[in-house]
Amino acid sequence: MTEKATFAGGCFWCMVKPFDQFDGIEQVVSGYSGGHVENPTYEQVKSGTTGHLEVVEITFQPDVFPYEQLLDIFWQQIDPTDNDGQFQDRGPSYRAAIFVHNDRQRVMAEKSKQELDNSGRFNKPVVTEIRDAAPFYAAEDYHQDFYRKNAEHYQKDRAESGRDKFLSEAWEKVDA
Repeated sequence: MTEKATFAGGCFWCMVKPFDQFDGIEQVVSGYSGGHVENPTYEQVKSGTTGHLEVVEITFQPDVFPYEQLLDIFWQQIDPTDNDGQFQDRGPSYRAAIFVHNDRQRVMAEKSKQELDNSGRFNKPVVTEIRDAAPFYAAEDYHQDFYRKNAEHYQKDRAESGRDKFLSEAWEKVDA
């Protein structure tokens, strides 16, 4: 049996690879969710007028790779204190959020958010939203598996975004 998990963490290109490498993860699809326009295009979403966020939808086997582990990976990919976008990607479509698909996911997401906020890891409050799952629209083909298909561009974009530097500094104390 599989479940879905949906996470927004800024540019979806950077959110695929961290999840796309484990047994129990069947698929990671870049797309859009949370807006009011059906079948939006990348250009529409990027304009900030559709209400959508760039997301990844993960199909996973919870008995092999539990949702709690997905949450741990998610938090370590974002700046959970920034509500105006992520890293160099600014604007409403690049905000971080967890879209929950059921009550169990909501309880786990709320608990993990509270634990992170209470941890003292960040000097500002954790503001990442937890929202009900909304219709998901897969992004255009050229956005899928971008880190594989365009490895050089992906690495350059990640390096220039400030994401890796922030994550390295924010999470260096993990398991220390």
